[in-house]
Amino acid sequence: MSDCGCEKAKAELEEYLHNELCREDAADIREHMANCRDCAGEHRVGIVLTEAVKRACADTAPEELRAQVLTRLRAIQTSH
Repeated sequence: MSDCGCEKAKAELEEYLHNELCREDAADIREHMANCRDCAGEHRVGIVLTEAVKRACADTAPEELRAQVLTRLRAIQTSH
């Protein structure tokens, strides 16, 4: 394998985080990050953000807030 470089590693980081790359591209990026502190740092930030989004998506609004929002949305829809 050859070093894919920072440009490719950063461009494909999102796909790498979600296991959406072919095996060879993922291996190239993994190898690059093993030798590049900057890209490895970007990877760590990506992991933290991905986990934060997953947790946020699992949260639900309180029922009272949900009802208030739906009521206002319906009011807006009927006025337009």
